[in-house]
Amino acid sequence: MAADIRSFPRVRDRGFTLVELLVVIAIIAILIALLLPAIQHVREAARRSHCTNNLKQIALALHAHHDSKLRFPPGNVTKGPCCNTKSYTNWAIEILPYLEQGTLYKQYRQDKFNEDPENQAVREASVAVYQCPSEIGVDTLDKPESGPGGTWNNQPGILYRRGSYRAMTGRSTGSYWWDTDENKGVDRRFRGVLHTVGTNGLQPEAVKNITDGLSNTLMIGETSTYTRQARRTFWAYSYGCYIHSAAVPQPRTLWVDYDRCIAAGGTGGDNPCKRGWGSFHPNGLQFAFCDGSVNFLSIEIDMETFCRLATIAEGLHPEKWPPE
Repeated sequence: MAADIRSFPRVRDRGFTLVELLVVIAIIAILIALLLPAIQHVREAARRSHCTNNLKQIALALHAHHDSKLRFPPGNVTKGPCCNTKSYTNWAIEILPYLEQGTLYKQYRQDKFNEDPENQAVREASVAVYQCPSEIGVDTLDKPESGPGGTWNNQPGILYRRGSYRAMTGRSTGSYWWDTDENKGVDRRFRGVLHTVGTNGLQPEAVKNITDGLSNTLMIGETSTYTRQARRTFWAYSYGCYIHSAAVPQPRTLWVDYDRCIAAGGTGGDNPCKRGWGSFHPNGLQFAFCDGSVNFLSIEIDMETFCRLATIAEGLHPEKWPPE
């Protein structure tokens, strides 16, 4: 009996062609390109939220200091004029006990100058609440550019730990400042809540002195720069404009780029840039107000409004605050 022979079509193993593979790769690349900004946005939102929490903790610590001492801490304590000013303590050191850093605070020798070798442990300490996670390279030791701990005039300089936040000293003119003893040319109504205390005759402020209103007065803000790393914030450096800044009616002082600020020019030369503000958050920066709230300020804020928010007793309400 003849075998029943049937023929079946041969099934060929078929893989991706080169064109199909390239199409798939292109689709995946497009999807990644679409997803990355969203992922980065979510991550930045988380970092900004962390930064907000840092500022709230700092504001609460400042008020805890006030409750205990009946006044806020000084922005810094200095002895002598710029630029060889010898400094002692500052606001960030003074509130350490209220940030669960009492042991570190006890290591700081109040009877010694800030740059004294006995204060090295505090100068180099990493305190997480003083570091915004959005700021690149914040948890780093570096040498400031100026002052007794700086590298200016071929000095060796001293290492300090970077930070992200500075105190508001008040409204300045571009020539006179609240972060040194040289503020005789500024109306005292324009002082901020955390100015310098020294031979200028000023004393630490109390809540009762903030007649412009707690919710209308800036206390602590973000300060950093993409350029000139030695001009960044150093939380334990009590000298001048490394631990606090000022409000100057010049938009360039809100740029997170020190060299660009210098290049732009303006009244006061580079001094307003030294007292500038800025953050690694897109389009603005965060400030803690004297009532403990934290608000995001756009770099497009009206500068007159910004300057009015910096004072404790100017007597003028910032008309464009809060923003709509």
